[in-house]
Amino acid sequence: MIGQKSITSFFTPKSKKRNLDEDAKDDVKKQKKESSNVIPSPSLSPEQLERISANKKAALLKLAAHQHVPEGVGESWTKALNAEFGKPYFKSLMSFVNEERKKHTVYPPTHQVFTWTQMCDIKDLKVVILGQDPYHGPNQAHGLCFSVQRPVPPPPSLINMYKELASDIEGFQHPDHGNLTGWAKQGVLLLNAVLTVRAHQANSHKDKGWEIFTDAVVQWLNTNMEGLVFILWGAYAQKKGAVINKKRHHVLQAVHPSPLSAHRGFFGCKHFSKTNELLSKSGKEPIDWKAL
Repeated sequence: MIGQKSITSFFTPKSKKRNLDEDAKDDVKKQKKESSNVIPSPSLSPEQLERISANKKAALLKLAAHQHVPEGVGESWTKALNAEFGKPYFKSLMSFVNEERKKHTVYPPTHQVFTWTQMCDIKDLKVVILGQDPYHGPNQAHGLCFSVQRPVPPPPSLINMYKELASDIEGFQHPDHGNLTGWAKQGVLLLNAVLTVRAHQANSHKDKGWEIFTDAVVQWLNTNMEGLVFILWGAYAQKKGAVINKKRHHVLQAVHPSPLSAHRGFFGCKHFSKTNELLSKSGKEPIDWKAL
């Protein structure tokens, strides 16, 4: 005994010393692990930093535009027209249509406004037929110009189209319906200039912004595609198609198939067989106009 303490009290017990040694080893391991997770940042050149910044801005703009894509637009068409959806006029147009739907019946239903983008990939498009305004009666319009949903009977202009087909395409028989989805799935774009309408009020959504949008669609196709056959019936469609580069694409023109004008040059125009001749010469599969 030294005073009141035993001599052993001046030494650390083995068990306690072992615990201290293990704690020290753990600290070393932890420090090594933390240091191994630190990734040294490489030095970037001003050009690389500028490119990264530009790519980030482009990605943010693309994301912002994509957030404005309306319901029902096909994926390939979304990529092609993405920039258009973010523009002020288009946002204003969508607000107008939404307000119209709150107060009135609007055709076609929201999920069918862009049916024309759902039928085929944009790169598989072969033919473009331009219309003007959706049908404004119940259960008619469904996002394809000249086309009506079953069981609605074909409207007068479509009946005249069927008459021309019967005289132009061997074996074509007048269908008992007016749904042209069978054409659209083969690469025929059935595009109206205006995509919505108030019930029973023709042209009620004219000059609200749809024409700007569909002009942009035509221009995109004109610039980015080649060898398309544009079918322009009537003065309105012909004016809208005036931008088409005839060195890159084929353009067929005639009067409108409506009962008011069909006898002045629509009947006998043979646009359906001429379209297939042009497609065949380009090495493309002709349209089976009978597949309805």
